[in-house]
Amino acid sequence: MAASAAHADDNPGYDRPGLGFTPVALSRGDVTIEQGLPTWTRDHLGAGQIQSQYTTDSLIRLGLGGPFEAQLGTSPFNAVQTTGAGDDSWAHGRGDTILGLKYAPCKAVAKFTWGLLGSVEFTDGDQAVRNEHRQYLLGADLNWQVTDNDGVGAYLEQTHSGHDGQSTLAVNESHVLSHVLVGYVELAQVHERGERSGTEAGTGVAWQLNRRVQIDGGVRARIAGHAQLWMASMGVSVFLGR
Repeated sequence: MAASAAHADDNPGYDRPGLGFTPVALSRGDVTIEQGLPTWTRDHLGAGQIQSQYTTDSLIRLGLGGPFEAQLGTSPFNAVQTTGAGDDSWAHGRGDTILGLKYAPCKAVAKFTWGLLGSVEFTDGDQAVRNEHRQYLLGADLNWQVTDNDGVGAYLEQTHSGHDGQSTLAVNESHVLSHVLVGYVELAQVHERGERSGTEAGTGVAWQLNRRVQIDGGVRARIAGHAQLWMASMGVSVFLGR
């Protein structure tokens, strides 16, 4: 999560939007629900084929107490279109289930926060849209609140699935535009095993309707090398803590 808005002390923020996650854990028993409405991606598959995907990505976070937080993710509905090289096909269905565990020892009021996130994505989704192999992810997120209105952060992620893997290194800067609106920019370097590296850049906003509800939007695009062509998303997040 690139942006850090002015939350109440008992709401440490959301993992949406942007790359990474908020490096603070929910308090014991607190819950957030974060829902994409949806997320759209566009990618080049090679051999003249382009793939567009629409995903209603869902994430439930549960505070376990202390520095730990459990996460459950899935995508109730996916639609995938593949075009080019004489092909124009659609596939749709429920996506895979993701189980994750976050470790974040810092409090939300700290100037410097950091956290680790590990997850596994199973192959239990509908056959047309699920992964061929389980995917394992390990991520590290760091954030420094430079001033009351400005923060900078870094995110490092490594994924592994079958014989494939990808590493991502992203940096971001967030700025409080008003007491309810935060904007951010991010720059990421990605590298897929056996492929060239590529660079992506993105921007977005998070709007705090109140201490319990956030609406967000963001866009990211390839600017060089081998990387995802486009990503655009809207989402809503709800805090169900005390």
